Amino acid sequence: MRTLVAGWFSFEGMGATAGDLLARDVACSWLDRAGHPYDVAHAAPFSGGVDWRTVDPAQYTHVIFVCGPFGDGWPLTDFLARFARSRLVGLNLSMLAPLDTWNPFDALFARDSSEAARPDLTFLAKPALVPVVGVILAHPQAEYTGGLHEAVDAAIHRVTTARDVAVVRIDTRLDVNATGLGTAAQVESLVARMDAVVTTRLHGLVLALKHGVPPVAVDPIAGGAKIRRQAETIGWPVLLAAESLTDDALARAFDYCLTGEARGFAQECRRRAVEALRTLEHEVLASLATSGKAV
Repeated sequence: MRTLVAGWFSFEGMGATAGDLLARDVACSWLDRAGHPYDVAHAAPFSGGVDWRTVDPAQYTHVIFVCGPFGDGWPLTDFLARFARSRLVGLNLSMLAPLDTWNPFDALFARDSSEAARPDLTFLAKPALVPVVGVILAHPQAEYTGGLHEAVDAAIHRVTTARDVAVVRIDTRLDVNATGLGTAAQVESLVARMDAVVTTRLHGLVLALKHGVPPVAVDPIAGGAKIRRQAETIGWPVLLAAESLTDDALARAFDYCLTGEARGFAQECRRRAVEALRTLEHEVLASLATSGKAV
């Protein structure tokens, strides 16, 4: 007995979702625990499985189609015809037609149908959470010469996409915002929820540290400018220079900022910065109590 596990991840360009893949993993874990041999039918961009169009259907006594809407149309009609001799099991499906009109399954455990409904299978999927990383990039700034923004942005993209992390693009500019944020509170709230930040913006550095989030700060101006000066002033050490930036150095800094040590250092850095600003309010207000221009 051998089973083929299929779903919308088995068809190219048919919109397979994270939920489809998580439900697939639950079904496969059940088969693993039962010692039941199986293959998974995958189509690009998913890899590591078999192509249902080319495998010998006679080798599969059972076929499990898992997750998603299921209706009487292409490409499902081709799939069902190819495995007509296998026992067909439907799992976690939303059946689009009433079951008394159309139900091709020998055994159906629907998510919802004309006869029943149950919780979605992904409730049983083992959580596999990855770090959430904010990427906050500066646009080229005419007031600074020696900008290396394009090269720095490319390096950040290479390093972050090479790791299994969830990247969140955060734009701190609010007159025109590329990520749909409209207020400073929205920007700050998003930054505060990150596990780490990679930034070429001064306020990406500052807002991250304000909330104890370790930032990889890259000053995109050759020789360094306001980001370098701010990092040095507040004592944050994870600062990289654009003119000497390498993927390896960026990767080491990135990995460090995902550690508990870095988070503790970020929190300490915030405390030092707040302490250094403790008397500033008094000094500013005192300056307003004096009339006339300084001589």
